[in-house]
Amino acid sequence: MQVTSSQFRQTARIKLADPRLQAALKKLQSNFVKGRAERVAELDNFEEIRDAAAAIRDHALAHLDAYLEEFEKNATARGAVVHWAETADDVNRIVCEIAARHGVRRIAKSKSMVTEECGLNEGLEAAGYEVIETDLGEYILQLANERPSHIVAPVVHKSREEISDLFAQKHARPRKTDIAQLTREARDMLRPQFLAADMGVSGANFIIAETGSTLMVTNEGNGRMVTTLPRVHVAITGIEKVVPTLEDVSVLLRLLPRHGTGQSITNYISVTTGVRDADATDGPEHFHVVLVDAGRTRLLGTDFQAMLRCIRCGACMNHCPVYQSVGGHAYGWVYPGPMGSVLTPSYAGLEAALDLPHAATLCNQCGVVCPVKIPLPELLRKLRERQFERGLRPWSERLGLRAWVWFAQRPALYALVSRIAAAALAWWAGRDRLIHRLPFGAGWSGGRDLPAPEGATFRDLYRDRRQKRES
Repeated sequence: MQVTSSQFRQTARIKLADPRLQAALKKLQSNFVKGRAERVAELDNFEEIRDAAAAIRDHALAHLDAYLEEFEKNATARGAVVHWAETADDVNRIVCEIAARHGVRRIAKSKSMVTEECGLNEGLEAAGYEVIETDLGEYILQLANERPSHIVAPVVHKSREEISDLFAQKHARPRKTDIAQLTREARDMLRPQFLAADMGVSGANFIIAETGSTLMVTNEGNGRMVTTLPRVHVAITGIEKVVPTLEDVSVLLRLLPRHGTGQSITNYISVTTGVRDADATDGPEHFHVVLVDAGRTRLLGTDFQAMLRCIRCGACMNHCPVYQSVGGHAYGWVYPGPMGSVLTPSYAGLEAALDLPHAATLCNQCGVVCPVKIPLPELLRKLRERQFERGLRPWSERLGLRAWVWFAQRPALYALVSRIAAAALAWWAGRDRLIHRLPFGAGWSGGRDLPAPEGATFRDLYRDRRQKRES
């Protein structure tokens, strides 16, 4: 998948001016943010569970090689075939080889962010295979030829009216606007695809070393139909998803749905172990698991290893004021929000995503809500430091920071320059600019303190001033 993160600033400006997107993003507050807070309140020992979850993930990462080998041993004993993919190209090659070996023509997919990383759909279609996304949100995006804008709710950027128009165009049926009717129409279109598929492709939220199982958490029945109806099932997942035991998974599952969708538990928790038994009525005849590196091992033993704890709940982006303002597409790759601002530079290269470490206010909303306590603001700061050390930031920015450091080491001179800057900003605001007026000298001291903030947020002040100007 092409990385366009270098265009973050330009794309963000466009997204800020998109009224439909802005209306759609408000759903994050009413649905995910409020729902998470309510579900977390149900747990009397929430912080203890977070500590335990972080410890489980850290332990698995510290012994990653051993647990991956244990998983392979136990999965193989149950009839699965485990493949190791170092790169995204390896993933596409392996899956195409599996499809060719089993005479596959049609492939049904469940939602998987790892396959988005690898551009698997494009790779399969280029090889001549017919691929259909069966998750409702991903199916809508496939019809629209768009990328996900959220890792849990991939179509959150679209309105009901847009989806109604899309279905009417692609399905050649009368336009519907009722949600239940739209869902029924999608089900009517997808059911024959499940029955016709030769191969099912899924992701995995976790893989369990002690049983050789893959585990998938979903709210739609499509996941189980993808993994049980086709004669071949291929599960694709990152190597960091390994968890030692089923007991460990039970701890993580107390947090994942609460942070991801605001639910105490999801509709489906599916554990897949090996191939279908001789006397079983469903399940795959052939089960393949593809373990993906694609940059993950580069983070082991570094300052960024904590990022591998991530369980892909999406809570960090739901609570991020930047993501809430521009949506997921502005980030230019698979993972948006604070998690994407760390993962994209780490996987795709710092040079390909220069703006993303700065696409955050460092307010620590993301760190506070992360169920496995990833210090996201600290990781973003470290990426900024690396950019500066490698000379990747514009010369004007580097010169400005050096000047600031020089002044900050001289408090009296710093205070004088601060007063002059405040007066300049006040004069600029007086020219009917969209910058809130800073009173000359008010709140400034001889130290290094900024003026006390007003009651309203800058975003509110900016919006009010723009509305007054336009009226």
